[in-house]
Amino acid sequence: MSLQLKPLQPFAAEASGIDLRRPLTPEQVKEIEHAMDTHAVLVWRNQPLTQDEQIAFAKALGPLDLGLRKLKGGPHRFKYAELADISNVKVDGEVADREHAKIVGNVANQLWHSDSSFQKPRAKYSMLSAVTVPGFGGETEFADLRMAYDALPDWRKKQVEGLHALHYALHSRFLLGDTNYTEEQKNSIPPASWPLVQVDPRSGRRILFVGVHACQVEGMTLAEGRMLLLDLLEHATQREFVYQHHWQVGDLVMWDNTATVHRGRWFDFAERRELRRATTEEVPA
Repeated sequence: MSLQLKPLQPFAAEASGIDLRRPLTPEQVKEIEHAMDTHAVLVWRNQPLTQDEQIAFAKALGPLDLGLRKLKGGPHRFKYAELADISNVKVDGEVADREHAKIVGNVANQLWHSDSSFQKPRAKYSMLSAVTVPGFGGETEFADLRMAYDALPDWRKKQVEGLHALHYALHSRFLLGDTNYTEEQKNSIPPASWPLVQVDPRSGRRILFVGVHACQVEGMTLAEGRMLLLDLLEHATQREFVYQHHWQVGDLVMWDNTATVHRGRWFDFAERRELRRATTEEVPA
Protein backbone atom coordinates (compact mmCIF):
# COMPACT_ATOMS: atom_id res chain seq x y z
CA MET A 1 0.00 0.00 0.00
CA SER A 2 1.22 3.53 -0.76
CA LEU A 3 1.33 6.46 1.63
CA GLN A 4 -2.08 7.79 2.64
CA LEU A 5 -2.49 11.31 4.08
CA LYS A 6 -5.31 12.85 6.13
CA PRO A 7 -4.80 16.63 6.49
CA LEU A 8 -4.79 18.02 10.04
CA GLN A 9 -5.39 21.71 10.67
CA PRO A 10 -3.68 23.98 9.90
CA PHE A 11 -0.82 22.26 8.05
CA ALA A 12 0.10 18.80 9.43
CA ALA A 13 -1.17 15.44 8.17
CA GLU A 14 -1.90 12.02 9.64
CA ALA A 15 0.05 9.43 7.63
CA SER A 16 -0.76 5.75 7.10
CA GLY A 17 -0.26 2.97 4.59
CA ILE A 18 3.44 2.32 5.36
CA ASP A 19 4.68 0.01 8.13
CA LEU A 20 7.62 1.95 9.61
CA ARG A 21 8.89 -1.22 11.29
CA ARG A 22 9.88 -2.62 7.90
CA PRO A 23 12.73 -1.31 5.69
CA LEU A 24 11.63 1.57 3.48
CA THR A 25 11.83 1.23 -0.28
CA PRO A 26 13.28 4.10 -2.34
CA GLU A 27 9.76 4.86 -3.55
CA GLN A 28 8.45 5.10 0.02
CA VAL A 29 11.30 7.45 0.98
CA LYS A 30 10.33 9.73 -1.91
CA GLU A 31 6.66 9.63 -0.87
CA ILE A 32 7.52 10.58 2.71
CA GLU A 33 9.85 13.40 1.62
CA HIS A 34 7.21 14.80 -0.72
CA ALA A 35 4.62 14.69 2.06
CA MET A 36 7.03 16.46 4.41
CA ASP A 37 7.63 19.18 1.81
CA THR A 38 3.89 19.82 1.79
CA HIS A 39 2.86 19.34 5.42
CA ALA A 40 6.13 19.64 7.45
CA VAL A 41 4.61 17.45 10.22
CA LEU A 42 3.47 13.85 9.75
CA VAL A 43 1.62 11.93 12.49
CA TRP A 44 1.87 8.13 12.40
CA ARG A 45 -0.53 6.29 14.75
CA ASN A 46 -0.05 2.75 16.07
CA GLN A 47 3.60 2.46 15.04
CA PRO A 48 5.33 1.24 18.25
CA LEU A 49 8.96 1.06 17.15
CA THR A 50 11.84 -0.69 18.86
CA GLN A 51 15.10 1.20 19.15
CA ASP A 52 16.53 -0.77 16.22
CA GLU A 53 13.46 -0.04 14.06
CA GLN A 54 13.47 3.65 14.89
CA ILE A 55 17.16 3.99 14.01
CA ALA A 56 16.68 2.07 10.75
CA PHE A 57 13.71 4.27 9.78
CA ALA A 58 15.67 7.46 10.50
CA LYS A 59 18.78 6.30 8.63
CA ALA A 60 16.68 5.68 5.54
CA LEU A 61 15.95 9.43 5.48
CA GLY A 62 19.47 10.76 6.02
CA PRO A 63 22.60 10.80 8.21
CA LEU A 64 21.88 10.96 11.93
CA ASP A 65 22.45 13.93 14.22
CA LEU A 66 23.74 13.70 17.82
CA GLY A 67 22.51 17.15 18.86
CA LEU A 68 23.39 18.16 22.40
CA ARG A 69 25.00 14.79 23.11
CA LYS A 70 28.02 16.25 21.31
CA LEU A 71 28.21 18.71 24.19
CA LYS A 72 27.11 16.55 27.10
CA GLY A 73 27.79 12.84 26.77
CA GLY A 74 27.50 10.87 29.97
CA PRO A 75 25.30 7.87 30.85
CA HIS A 76 22.58 6.98 28.37
CA ARG A 77 19.54 4.71 28.69
CA PHE A 78 19.43 3.70 25.06
CA LYS A 79 21.33 1.33 22.81
CA TYR A 80 22.17 4.13 20.37
CA ALA A 81 23.78 7.49 21.15
CA GLU A 82 21.77 8.89 18.21
CA LEU A 83 18.50 8.32 20.13
CA ALA A 84 17.67 11.34 22.28
CA ASP A 85 15.97 10.55 25.60
CA ILE A 86 13.03 12.98 25.75
CA SER A 87 11.85 11.94 29.18
CA ASN A 88 11.87 12.69 32.89
CA VAL A 89 13.43 9.29 33.60
CA LYS A 90 16.94 8.78 34.95
CA VAL A 91 19.44 6.19 33.70
CA ASP A 92 18.40 3.85 36.53
CA GLY A 93 14.80 3.89 35.25
CA GLU A 94 13.37 5.97 38.09
CA VAL A 95 11.46 9.22 37.57
CA ALA A 96 13.79 12.17 38.23
CA ASP A 97 13.17 14.51 41.15
CA ARG A 98 12.60 18.20 40.42
CA GLU A 99 16.23 19.17 41.12
CA HIS A 100 17.64 16.68 38.60
CA ALA A 101 19.20 17.89 35.32
CA LYS A 102 16.61 15.85 33.39
CA ILE A 103 13.91 18.23 34.58
CA VAL A 104 15.81 21.25 33.28
CA GLY A 105 15.82 19.55 29.88
CA ASN A 106 12.07 18.98 30.11
CA VAL A 107 11.48 22.65 30.92
CA ALA A 108 13.79 23.76 28.08
CA ASN A 109 11.74 21.64 25.68
CA GLN A 110 8.74 23.85 26.53
CA LEU A 111 10.40 26.78 24.71
CA TRP A 112 9.74 27.21 20.98
CA HIS A 113 12.77 25.83 19.16
CA SER A 114 14.13 24.08 16.10
CA ASP A 115 16.29 21.03 16.90
CA SER A 116 20.03 21.67 16.44
CA SER A 117 19.60 25.07 14.76
CA PHE A 118 22.73 25.97 16.75
CA GLN A 119 25.03 23.90 14.53
CA LYS A 120 26.03 23.26 10.92
CA PRO A 121 24.78 21.02 9.52
CA ARG A 122 21.54 21.58 11.43
CA ALA A 123 18.79 19.04 11.95
CA LYS A 124 16.43 18.21 9.11
CA TYR A 125 13.84 15.63 10.20
CA SER A 126 13.09 14.72 13.82
CA MET A 127 11.18 11.50 14.55
CA LEU A 128 9.70 11.24 18.06
CA SER A 129 8.25 7.95 19.29
CA ALA A 130 5.88 7.76 22.28
CA VAL A 131 6.67 5.00 24.79
CA THR A 132 4.88 6.27 27.93
CA VAL A 133 2.58 9.29 28.13
CA PRO A 134 1.18 11.09 31.19
CA GLY A 135 -2.51 11.10 32.00
CA PHE A 136 -2.73 14.85 31.43
CA GLY A 137 -0.63 17.38 29.50
CA GLY A 138 2.65 16.77 27.73
CA GLU A 139 1.33 17.63 24.26
CA THR A 140 3.72 18.82 21.57
CA GLU A 141 2.93 21.92 19.50
CA PHE A 142 4.30 22.80 16.08
CA ALA A 143 4.27 26.21 14.39
CA ASP A 144 4.62 26.55 10.61
CA LEU A 145 7.39 29.04 9.76
CA ARG A 146 6.25 29.16 6.11
CA MET A 147 2.79 30.36 7.10
CA ALA A 148 4.48 32.80 9.48
CA TYR A 149 6.53 34.36 6.69
CA ASP A 150 3.54 34.59 4.36
CA ALA A 151 1.61 36.50 7.05
CA LEU A 152 4.31 39.10 7.72
CA PRO A 153 3.35 42.64 6.70
CA ASP A 154 5.34 44.02 3.78
CA TRP A 155 7.29 46.47 5.94
CA ARG A 156 8.49 43.60 8.18
CA LYS A 157 9.44 41.45 5.20
CA LYS A 158 11.64 44.29 3.94
CA GLN A 159 13.13 44.80 7.41
CA VAL A 160 14.23 41.17 7.90
CA GLU A 161 15.33 40.40 4.32
CA GLY A 162 19.09 39.82 4.30
CA LEU A 163 19.47 39.70 8.11
CA HIS A 164 21.25 36.81 9.83
CA ALA A 165 20.76 35.54 13.39
CA LEU A 166 23.24 33.67 15.57
CA HIS A 167 21.91 30.46 17.14
CA TYR A 168 23.71 29.22 20.26
CA ALA A 169 23.23 25.79 21.85
CA LEU A 170 23.11 26.98 25.47
CA HIS A 171 21.17 30.23 25.05
CA SER A 172 17.88 28.63 26.13
CA ARG A 173 19.54 26.89 29.09
CA PHE A 174 21.05 30.15 30.30
CA LEU A 175 17.59 31.75 30.11
CA LEU A 176 16.36 29.09 32.55
CA GLY A 177 19.27 29.58 34.95
CA ASP A 178 21.05 26.39 33.90
CA THR A 179 24.67 27.60 33.94
CA ASN A 180 26.52 24.53 35.20
CA TYR A 181 28.78 24.15 32.17
CA THR A 182 32.56 24.22 31.82
CA GLU A 183 34.22 26.71 29.49
CA GLU A 184 35.09 23.78 27.23
CA GLN A 185 31.41 22.80 27.03
CA LYS A 186 30.31 26.39 26.42
CA ASN A 187 32.71 26.66 23.49
CA SER A 188 32.37 23.13 22.10
CA ILE A 189 29.54 24.07 19.72
CA PRO A 190 30.20 27.58 18.33
CA PRO A 191 27.15 29.67 17.35
CA ALA A 192 25.74 29.07 13.87
CA SER A 193 24.61 31.93 11.65
CA TRP A 194 21.39 31.49 9.65
CA PRO A 195 19.39 33.91 7.49
CA LEU A 196 16.14 35.02 9.09
CA VAL A 197 14.47 34.53 5.71
CA GLN A 198 15.20 31.30 3.85
CA VAL A 199 13.85 29.59 0.76
CA ASP A 200 13.21 25.86 0.95
CA PRO A 201 15.13 24.36 -2.00
CA ARG A 202 12.53 21.63 -2.57
CA SER A 203 9.20 23.43 -2.12
CA GLY A 204 10.35 26.96 -3.04
CA ARG A 205 8.44 28.42 -0.07
CA ARG A 206 9.90 31.23 2.05
CA ILE A 207 10.55 30.50 5.72
CA LEU A 208 10.88 32.82 8.73
CA PHE A 209 13.65 30.96 10.55
CA VAL A 210 13.37 31.88 14.24
CA GLY A 211 13.37 30.06 17.59
CA VAL A 212 14.71 30.28 21.13
CA HIS A 213 18.25 29.26 20.12
CA ALA A 214 18.51 32.53 18.15
CA CYS A 215 20.28 34.93 20.51
CA GLN A 216 21.57 37.81 18.39
CA VAL A 217 20.98 39.51 15.03
CA GLU A 218 24.21 40.25 13.22
CA GLY A 219 24.75 43.94 12.52
CA MET A 220 22.29 45.07 15.23
CA THR A 221 22.84 45.99 18.86
CA LEU A 222 22.23 43.08 21.22
CA ALA A 223 19.14 44.70 22.76
CA GLU A 224 17.54 45.72 19.44
CA GLY A 225 18.30 42.37 17.85
CA ARG A 226 16.83 40.38 20.72
CA MET A 227 13.68 42.51 20.69
CA LEU A 228 13.30 41.82 16.97
CA LEU A 229 13.75 38.08 17.55
CA LEU A 230 11.14 38.11 20.33
CA ASP A 231 8.67 39.95 18.11
CA LEU A 232 9.24 37.56 15.21
CA LEU A 233 8.86 34.47 17.40
CA GLU A 234 5.65 35.85 18.90
CA HIS A 235 4.33 36.42 15.37
CA ALA A 236 5.39 32.95 14.17
CA THR A 237 3.66 31.10 17.01
CA GLN A 238 0.19 32.61 16.74
CA ARG A 239 -2.51 29.98 17.25
CA GLU A 240 -3.59 30.01 13.59
CA PHE A 241 -0.13 28.71 12.63
CA VAL A 242 -0.02 25.97 15.32
CA TYR A 243 -0.86 22.25 15.28
CA GLN A 244 -1.10 20.64 18.74
CA HIS A 245 -0.45 16.90 19.00
CA HIS A 246 -2.06 14.85 21.77
CA TRP A 247 0.15 11.81 22.29
CA GLN A 248 -0.91 8.18 22.37
CA VAL A 249 1.46 5.31 23.10
CA GLY A 250 2.80 4.02 19.77
CA ASP A 251 2.61 7.37 18.00
CA LEU A 252 5.53 8.50 15.89
CA VAL A 253 5.54 12.15 14.87
CA MET A 254 8.10 13.50 12.43
CA TRP A 255 8.71 17.12 11.53
CA ASP A 256 10.88 19.35 9.39
CA ASN A 257 13.14 21.49 11.61
CA THR A 258 13.64 24.12 8.92
CA ALA A 259 9.96 24.68 8.19
CA THR A 260 8.72 24.52 11.81
CA VAL A 261 9.48 25.26 15.43
CA HIS A 262 8.02 23.14 18.20
CA ARG A 263 7.62 22.95 21.97
CA GLY A 264 6.42 20.50 24.61
CA ARG A 265 3.60 21.50 26.95
CA TRP A 266 3.33 21.27 30.70
CA PHE A 267 2.85 17.96 32.48
CA ASP A 268 3.31 16.86 36.09
CA PHE A 269 7.02 16.00 36.35
CA ALA A 270 6.18 13.44 39.03
CA GLU A 271 4.38 11.42 36.34
CA ARG A 272 6.41 9.30 33.92
CA ARG A 273 6.71 10.57 30.34
CA GLU A 274 9.02 8.73 27.90
CA LEU A 275 9.63 9.57 24.26
CA ARG A 276 12.56 8.65 21.99
CA ARG A 277 13.80 10.93 19.23
CA ALA A 278 15.94 10.18 16.20
CA THR A 279 17.05 13.12 14.07
CA THR A 280 18.63 13.43 10.65
CA GLU A 281 21.13 16.08 9.57
CA GLU A 282 20.30 18.51 6.82
CA VAL A 283 22.06 17.56 3.59
CA PRO A 284 22.60 20.53 1.22
CA ALA A 285 20.66 20.20 -2.03
